Amino acid sequence: MATATMARGAATRDVTVSYRGLGAGWIVYGVLRLGMAVWLIGLTGQATVMFGATLVEVAHPESLMAMFHMFYLFAIILSVASGVTALLAGLALLAGRRSGRILAIVAAFLSLNELPIGITLALYTLLVLFPRRAKLE
Repeated sequence: MATATMARGAATRDVTVSYRGLGAGWIVYGVLRLGMAVWLIGLTGQATVMFGATLVEVAHPESLMAMFHMFYLFAIILSVASGVTALLAGLALLAGRRSGRILAIVAAFLSLNELPIGITLALYTLLVLFPRRAKLE
């Protein structure tokens, strides 16, 4: 279990913060994103045919098809990277490791492109894990 210290005014007190729910959320999200990557890989042929069918009247369909493949590959890579990072972040948060915070912040930024679960989980994570106020020394 992770602990955090919060300062209010002049008084300082220790508050135990549990990141179990956040860790479980990232694990579920990671499994969903990896499933999405597998789904995208499995449907590559159909997506290529469907996009190619829209290029019948285009002057240079080869360049557009190459761009489609590039964007499709980027979507697969982003989905895998987001899923793996989310799984690692979730496991680290559940274990109470210090690396869980950094991994969760990275996972949050990688998941901002996915509606509605990715943005919701990312915004909640960023609100919870970023410090509310910088220390003045």
